Amino acid sequence: MSIYNTKGRIFNIQRFSIHDGPGIRTIVFFKGCFMRCAWCCNPESQSYDIQHMVENGKDKMVGRDVTVEELMPEILADVNYYRRSGGGVTLSGGEILGQPDFARDLLRACKEYGLHTAVESTANAPVESIVKILPYLDLFLMDIKHMDSEKHKEYTGADNHLILENARKLAESDVELIIRTPVVPTFNDTAEEIRAISKFAATLPGVREHHLLPYHRLGQDKYAGLGRNYSLKEILPPPQEKMEYLLSVAEESGLRCQIGG
Repeated sequence: MSIYNTKGRIFNIQRFSIHDGPGIRTIVFFKGCFMRCAWCCNPESQSYDIQHMVENGKDKMVGRDVTVEELMPEILADVNYYRRSGGGVTLSGGEILGQPDFARDLLRACKEYGLHTAVESTANAPVESIVKILPYLDLFLMDIKHMDSEKHKEYTGADNHLILENARKLAESDVELIIRTPVVPTFNDTAEEIRAISKFAATLPGVREHHLLPYHRLGQDKYAGLGRNYSLKEILPPPQEKMEYLLSVAEESGLRCQIGG
C-alpha cells in the first residue's frame, strides 16, 4: 500500500507557527494521547474519539480522519515560507506516537518533498513506535516534565519510567533531540525540580538544549466546552522573575537553556 493511503486522525492544522521547531512551520495536531496532564491546553486532543465541543457558543466537531495524500496539499501550500525561513512541518498532539504508522508515513511524505521534519512528544510509547519514525525525522522535541515518578503520575496519569528510558535511546540516534519542560506551579516550579531535569538532560549524549515553557491557562475554556473540570483553575502562571531564576538554575547543567520553545 502506498504511504499516501495511510489514514490517521487529526484535530487541527496550524500554519505559520514559529515556536515548534526552526523557521516558519505547519503543525499537524494528532488526536489521542496516553496521558492526561492536568494543565493540558488541548484537552480535545486527549481522546482518540471524534467529539463535540462548544467553542464561542457554537457546537463544533473535533477530529477528522485524513489520508497522507489529503494532508500534503495543505502542508505544501507554504513550502516557499519553509525554504526561506529554514522551517518545515511539526507533528504534535495529543501524542503522535499513538498513531505511529500514520506519523511515519506523513513524515516520509514530507521528506520526499525535502521538508524539515519535527515532532513534539513525551516518548511515552513502546520504543518500536519511535524507531518507525526516526528515519524520516530531523528534530525530536521531547517533554520531560518531572524526575519523580509518583508526582509525575499524580499530575499526568502516567509514571515517567518509559519516558526516561526512551530519552536515552533517542539520544543515541542520529536525530536532534531537544528537551522541553512545561513549568507548572505546584508541580515542578522549584529549583530542585528544574535542576534535576536539566541535570538528567545533560547526561543524554548529543543533547545541547533545555527549554522551559511557562505554564498558561489559554486552553481553560475548552474544558467547559467539553463538559470537563479544569483542576488547576486556581493556579497562576509563574511570574517572569521566577522563570528567569529557574532558567539560571537550569543553566547550571551546562546546556543552552531558554524560556519558551
